[in-house]
Amino acid sequence: MAARKSSTPPDVKAPATPTGQDRASAPSPPLPLAPPEPGSGASVRELGSSPGADSKDRIPSVPPSSTEIERLDARLLKGIAGSPGVAVGPALVLGDLRASFVRRHVPSAQVQLELDRVKQAVHDAKQTLREVSLRMPKAMSDASPILEAYEMMLADPTLHERIERRVRHDKKCAEWAVSEACEEIVAMFGPPESVERDAYISERRHDIEFVCDRLLRALVGDTGQHAVRLDEPMIVVARDLSPADTASMVREPALAFVTCVGTRTSHTSIMARALEIPAVVGVADALSQIRTGDMLVVDGLTGLVTVHPTEESLRDARMRSEQHLAFARRLLSARHKPCVTADGVPVALKANVELPAEAILAVDHGAQGIGLYRTEFLYIDRTTQPGEDEQYEVYRAIVEAVSPQPVTLRTFDIGGDKFASTFQMPAEMNPALGLRAVRLALRQPEVFLTQLRAMVRASAHGDVRIMVPMVASVHEMREVKRLLAQAVEHVKARGLSFEEHIPLGMMIEVPAAAVMADVFARESEFFSLGTNDLVQYALAIDRASQSLAAQASPFNPAILRLIKTVTDCGKKYGRPVSLCGAMASDPLAACLLVGLGLRDLSMEAAAIPEIKEAIRRLTVAEAEAIAEQALECDSAEAVEEVLARELAPRFIDLLAGLADDTTIQSSRSGAPPSDAPI
Repeated sequence: MAARKSSTPPDVKAPATPTGQDRASAPSPPLPLAPPEPGSGASVRELGSSPGADSKDRIPSVPPSSTEIERLDARLLKGIAGSPGVAVGPALVLGDLRASFVRRHVPSAQVQLELDRVKQAVHDAKQTLREVSLRMPKAMSDASPILEAYEMMLADPTLHERIERRVRHDKKCAEWAVSEACEEIVAMFGPPESVERDAYISERRHDIEFVCDRLLRALVGDTGQHAVRLDEPMIVVARDLSPADTASMVREPALAFVTCVGTRTSHTSIMARALEIPAVVGVADALSQIRTGDMLVVDGLTGLVTVHPTEESLRDARMRSEQHLAFARRLLSARHKPCVTADGVPVALKANVELPAEAILAVDHGAQGIGLYRTEFLYIDRTTQPGEDEQYEVYRAIVEAVSPQPVTLRTFDIGGDKFASTFQMPAEMNPALGLRAVRLALRQPEVFLTQLRAMVRASAHGDVRIMVPMVASVHEMREVKRLLAQAVEHVKARGLSFEEHIPLGMMIEVPAAAVMADVFARESEFFSLGTNDLVQYALAIDRASQSLAAQASPFNPAILRLIKTVTDCGKKYGRPVSLCGAMASDPLAACLLVGLGLRDLSMEAAAIPEIKEAIRRLTVAEAEAIAEQALECDSAEAVEEVLARELAPRFIDLLAGLADDTTIQSSRSGAPPSDAPI
C-alpha cells in the first residue's frame, strides 16, 4: 500500500462551467477517449491552446452543471473498490467511446478499395499504439505488454476474415464491416449481463471493443494524438479507460477515476494503483448520474461515489483521505521489518504477480519472494504461442529482480475463465470442470515441454520452484515429473546452465487433492493452497456467480477443515505448505490461517504491509485458539462472528484502512507516534 500526495485539494469547489470563449479543445483525444458527445458535459483542453484559439477548434458549449442551477440532494452510487484512497473534487465526464460512421453499401468495383482502407487502418492504428507506448513514462511500463497485445489483436486472422466476408459478399463499407465483425466476436463471449459476472471474460470483451474502436477511428481519419488535459485537479469519469488513456494523464492532476465498467483486476484498477490514486469501477450509471463540474467524493476503500456531497460529507471525506494516507505511509515505513508474530514466530509473506515489473513493486512492498507467478498471461491476447527464448527472458527477469529470494513459477493455467485462442480449446458446457491447466498441458506435451525448458533455464539465475495447477490425480503429477525430467535433459544436451535440483510442487485447489494430501506428499515437494478455486469446487458455487457470491466464502468451515487437513499432512510428511488465494490478503483471514498452521502466505504486493502488521499483533497461541473456535463452527457466518469478536477490536485501523488522529498529527510533524505498533 503506497502513499501518495493528498487527493483532496483544500477548499475545492465545483468549477463554473466554462463558456465557449473560455474553453479550448482537443480535436481528437487519444485512444479510446472520444470527443464529448452532445449533452455529455465534457470539458477538455489541448496543451498549448488558448482562449483566443480559432472557434472551429473549440468544444461547443455544454449545459451548466446541475450544481449551478440548484442544490440537489446527495446521491450515492455503488461500484467496486478498484484502488484505495479517498478523493474529493469536481468531475470531468468523458463521452462514450464509440466512433460513429455512415453505414453504406459499395459497388463491386469499390470492394478492393474498401479492403485496402482496412489494411491501411490497421497499419495506422498499430502506429498510434506504438507511439503511445514510446511516450509512456517508466512508471507506466506495466501497460506496455497490454498495448502490444492490442497490436496483435489488430492483426488477428479471425477478425480480418469476418471483415473481408462482409465487404466482398455483403458489399458493406469498411466501417460497417469492421463494426459488425467486432460485434460478432464480442457476442461469442455471451450477453453483457452474464459476461459482467466474470471479471476475466468481461475484460477480454472490453479489450475487443477497444481494438474495434481504434480501427474505426483510423478508418474515419480520427487518429489524433491529443492527450486529455485537465484545467485543474479533477476526477475523471468515463465508460472505461485504457492503459493508454491513463498513461496520457500521468502528469495531469487527476484526483481519481470512476468508470462504468471494470473490476478490481481491470486495466483501470491496475493502472490507478500504479498511479496511487483512488478508483471506483463498475459504477453502471456513472455517465447518466454525473455531469462535468459536479462535486464528487470517490471512496476507493468502500467502492462508493457520492454526487453533490453535503458540507458534512466533504469534511468527513477529507479527514478519511488524510487518515488513509497517514495509514499507508505508516505501513510502508515498516515494510522491510521482519514478519513475525508477537511471540517471534516468522511468517513468510510473498507476492502474486503477472508481469515482470510487478516483481520490483513486490520487493519494494517487503515481499520475501514471489509465491505465484501466473505464466498463463504470456499466452493470452496473442496469435502465436510464446517460444522458449521469449519465456526464458521473462522468467529470468523476474528471478533476477527478486534474487536471492525464491520465485515460484506456476505452469500455465489456461482454460476455465482464462481463454487463449492459440490452444484451440474445445467448446464445453462447463469450462471450469473441463480441459484446463495441467490437463491441457498433458494433452499438448510439446507446448508444455517448451515452457518447462524455459523454466529450467531460468533456474540458473536464482531460486526457482515450479508449481503445477489443478492437480487432481497422482497420475497427473507423475506425468509432469516425467516431462520435467525430459526438459532438464534437453537443456543439458544443449550445454545450457541450470540448477541441478528444481523443487516441483502442486497447487491444492481441487477437493480430491486436499483429501489425498498424504498420498500427494510422496510425489510433490511442496503444496500451495489455491483457495479461490478450492472454494468454487468444494462448495459447488461458480466463483463468477453474483447471486451466490455471499455463499462462496473462504470462511466456510468445510474450507477451513480442508486447509487444516493439508497443513497437518505437510507437517507430518515434511512438505512446506503455502497459500496463494485472495484469502491471504484479508487481515482477519491471514491471522486465522496462521492459527491453522500456515507459515507462508502469498498475495498481491499492495496487501503485504497490512498483512504483516496484522500478524505482528498476535501470538501463535492466540491464532491457534481462534482457529480452534472457527473449526467448531457450523457456518461461515459463525466463523466471521468469532473473528470479529476476537480480532476486530485490535484491528480497527487495519479493517478501516485509516489511521487515528494521533497518527495524522505525528505524520504532519514528521515524527512517528510513540505508541505505534509498527
